[in-house]
Amino acid sequence: MKIRFGVGLGADSTPDQLAGIVDHLESAGVDSLWFSELVYAPTVDPMVGMAYALARTTQLKVGTSVAVLPGRHPVLVAKQLASLAAIAPKRVLPVFGLRSAIPAERELFAVPDGERAAVFDESLRVLRWALSEDPAGYHGQYFTVSGAAITPKPFPPLDIWLGGSAPAAYRRIGALADGWLGSFLTPAEARAGREAIERAADQAGRQIEPDHFGISLGVGDGELSPELVAAARRRRPDVDPADLIAADWDQLHRQLDGYLDAGLTKFVIRPAGAEPVEDFVDRFVAELAARQN
Repeated sequence: MKIRFGVGLGADSTPDQLAGIVDHLESAGVDSLWFSELVYAPTVDPMVGMAYALARTTQLKVGTSVAVLPGRHPVLVAKQLASLAAIAPKRVLPVFGLRSAIPAERELFAVPDGERAAVFDESLRVLRWALSEDPAGYHGQYFTVSGAAITPKPFPPLDIWLGGSAPAAYRRIGALADGWLGSFLTPAEARAGREAIERAADQAGRQIEPDHFGISLGVGDGELSPELVAAARRRRPDVDPADLIAADWDQLHRQLDGYLDAGLTKFVIRPAGAEPVEDFVDRFVAELAARQN
């Protein structure tokens, strides 16, 4: 199975840095660049960032880690993805989630109260339908579309990955998605998640490709700041932050061994320290290029 490493942009990356980051990654032969959906941070919007990076490169892949789908019309999202895929075939890696991890941003993705999961499921069905079917109508509980004609259709077809780590998320991935990008999970939890997704896919008469399981991981530059430790404890109060975020590259390598043993092969590595992003990219290449196959 192909082991691949990509760079995830953190909340501190700003638009004026993007050109240098993209050029650096392309020249270094890095596999992929991932944009997080952080509306109120000084970062580039994922769709805008992906378009910019694709137009500036010929090899670099781009992805979202992760974008919120419920609260957006899936046909409009399909048009965005189809346009990107037409510009750069085989280099667009969409990953979607249920809701923003930032409480203040959740109101921006409005859906009927108590129905977010159901809206997500139907949004995924409409998204996949719009990306693959000839012009036709769709009539569901939340979306009615007449004669949707999204062209050109992506070729090869886009893989749609999802985030999430709840039992319902695993069932959704197995039934409706092509892959999984987890976060804030220990290797043992990631293994259990992968196995739950495979069971859900089997129950739905589907199969997830064995190398379509990944995780987003942070790595510091020697130690974790108190702010980062506090944020990790808010996200996972039941787990030691040191088991979720590597303080340095040696610890990251040990964590990667555990995730590889758990059956994960795709990794988005994001900076969790104070070093300049250019230095992070140099270290990323030096540490991880040899671990790809």
